[in-house]
Amino acid sequence: MKRLAKPLTALKSSYDYLVIGSGYGGSIAASRMARCGQSVCLFEKGKEFLPGEFPDTLIKASGEMNFIGGKSGNLEKNGLYEFTMGSGINVFKGCGLGGTSLVNANVSIEPESRVMDDNAWPQAIREDLDSFKRGVSRARKMLRPNPYPEKKNGYPLLKKTEAMRKSAAHMSAPFRLLDINVNFEDQTNHVGVYQPKCTNCGDCVTGCNIGAKNTTAMNYLPDACSHGAEIFTEINVRYIKKGKDHWQVYFHPIGIGRDLFDAPLLFVKAKNVILGAGSLGSTEILLRSAKIGLKVSKKLGHRFTGNGDVLGFGYNNDVRINGIGLGKKGTEQIANVGPCITSVIDLREREKLEDGMTLEEGTIPGPIRGLMPKALFTFSRLVGKDSDRGFIDYFKEKWREIRSLFLGPFHGALARSQVYLVMTHDDGNGTLKMNAEGKLTINWEGVGKQEIFKKVNSEMYQATEALGGTKIPNPTWNRLMNYDLVTVHPLGGCGMADTADLGVVNHKGQVFEGEMGNALHEGLYVMDGAIIPRPVGTNPLLTISALAERACELIAQEKGYELSDEFEENHSASPGEQPPGTGVQFTETMKGFIGWGETADFDAGYEKGKAENTPFEFTLTIQTEDIDDFVAREDHPGAMLGSMSVPSLIEEALTAYQGEFNLFVQEKAESRQKKMRYMANLLSPDGGDYYFEGFKDIENDYVVDAWKDTTTLFIALYEGTGPHGKMLGKGKLVIKVADLLRQLRTVKAIHPRSKEEGIKAIASFGKFFAGNVFETYSKII
Repeated sequence: MKRLAKPLTALKSSYDYLVIGSGYGGSIAASRMARCGQSVCLFEKGKEFLPGEFPDTLIKASGEMNFIGGKSGNLEKNGLYEFTMGSGINVFKGCGLGGTSLVNANVSIEPESRVMDDNAWPQAIREDLDSFKRGVSRARKMLRPNPYPEKKNGYPLLKKTEAMRKSAAHMSAPFRLLDINVNFEDQTNHVGVYQPKCTNCGDCVTGCNIGAKNTTAMNYLPDACSHGAEIFTEINVRYIKKGKDHWQVYFHPIGIGRDLFDAPLLFVKAKNVILGAGSLGSTEILLRSAKIGLKVSKKLGHRFTGNGDVLGFGYNNDVRINGIGLGKKGTEQIANVGPCITSVIDLREREKLEDGMTLEEGTIPGPIRGLMPKALFTFSRLVGKDSDRGFIDYFKEKWREIRSLFLGPFHGALARSQVYLVMTHDDGNGTLKMNAEGKLTINWEGVGKQEIFKKVNSEMYQATEALGGTKIPNPTWNRLMNYDLVTVHPLGGCGMADTADLGVVNHKGQVFEGEMGNALHEGLYVMDGAIIPRPVGTNPLLTISALAERACELIAQEKGYELSDEFEENHSASPGEQPPGTGVQFTETMKGFIGWGETADFDAGYEKGKAENTPFEFTLTIQTEDIDDFVAREDHPGAMLGSMSVPSLIEEALTAYQGEFNLFVQEKAESRQKKMRYMANLLSPDGGDYYFEGFKDIENDYVVDAWKDTTTLFIALYEGTGPHGKMLGKGKLVIKVADLLRQLRTVKAIHPRSKEEGIKAIASFGKFFAGNVFETYSKII
């Protein structure tokens, strides 16, 4: 499979649509707007993972765990598994290209009709549920949900599913197999991506290393890419600002070293912005934007819900479950574990809507299975409730625990443990706020004490009773932990409503402008779980997807776009790009002065700027996509992106984009002189365009001047988008020793196929740089 993300330096200055986030909402928006013929850019905070790159051991998984602890201000934090610790409830979500679809259980299930009829929804949705149904249909067409194929195509009857059937019969409750977004046949899918069939490894929620899981990275995102959308990963969007006829999106690129230099945020322009960063992410971006002047509803951050999520275990049952993921033990052969979730005991059809719930089975993912024998053994003593008694049963259970503790999770008690995920209806009264430090906090004291969660635990006990096991509730749901909850389905924060005094966005996700009425921000939308105004009582991915599809349909109609959801019958090539080789990047800061009006001499410009206190500073990231090609070519080209601060021109930093860099270019065939060239377009927050040129002159009469030559940049600044515009001034920049040491820490290989390849690429770059310096100055010895 090819990579969908482009190198950071390929970013343009402006787009028709900028989408933030790549889960079900963001990826749908990118796909549909690209299909409408619009220029689309998608920013994702997380990294891109291809099948085979997801963690399959505890050590690897630990490296991808990011515990925010309610303090989301560290711009460099970036792990696939993101845990946000709140007051009363904690949130787990995915952070990668594909969003939480990378680490969820793939369940596509429609909400009960009574949920969509609730007055919490805007009138336009309640009175036109056909448009919602059309969204469901289009989402299904792309995500391709289907039930687990029991006893078909080599797939076995799963013991965990059979156990659920037994529990359902004991509870006198409806049981059925669920539609799940998983591929059970080897095929090239409808958007041109080859997908092997599911191997039943059970590791859906740590990332599918097979490629069988129908995440948005397998459908909507490649589709967006095929229709011209440009995708960029490891971009932390901070806030958005309203311009005259566009939006400015301010962001921090993660992992390139700008934090080492305390560099300012970069920004890009867009006519339209679609927030799809999830309940926490989209709300946080709007809260931060509101603090700097964006007019929004006072309901922003309200009506946060965990969708009534409850995690629990039926531990040490009398029947075997096989609910343990294989991790590194996975093979191409079909195993007996199965996808994470395959079935449901549907308890939604109750007289009172809020008493309804869905109870589903799950699997323990392979990377963390080694932790579970001791953990569940301990929790069973602290908070467990055995569902059967008897002298013989007691000894059988103890023997199974001994086997599990000494032989591992595939034996004994753990091999006979069922994982339960229940979704129901909490009161949706959580809040998301920015604290005094400007960091997002989740506030919902006492949510776990709501009566509905006692009913959930009662249902889990009945399900476990049928299997003769010990019911263990969510380990944090106890008196000592104040009955805290964990949700994997955070919803709300930017709730839909008819007017701004009731919610944050309207029925199509467009953001209200102000605190009252129905005035809207032109071109600003939210399309993700943040807009859902109440719990849906079951897995919400299909609801989120349907609302996003509906919103895109309405936008297309309003703006006169032609939107088709048909697919090409034959795909000549899979979407995305294959990197040509291993590249190298580094980030550099230089500081100095520019003399306004000085157009003849760089030194004179520097002295004038110093006297008039007109400093000039940049922080640029330079990338070469293929180090071998870089070394071989005479112009040794690289690409640049970064910021330039010129406070005497404009207070805010300018963003440098579409920059070009040339290293050690020979000026003339007979000359000893070589140059390092820097060229970039600059975008000003006030809408102005500028052009920057700079060069380092690598030649002098003394070898000791090599340091000065390689650390001094002669600069010129022009009006407009090229050197043909009016020259505003000249000057010089230099690298300070401390900044050079920081710069060395930023040198890294990009998209290496192995660790060894990355080391080799950096060594090649270092050898090339040092060799050219030696070659130039050795000629004058």
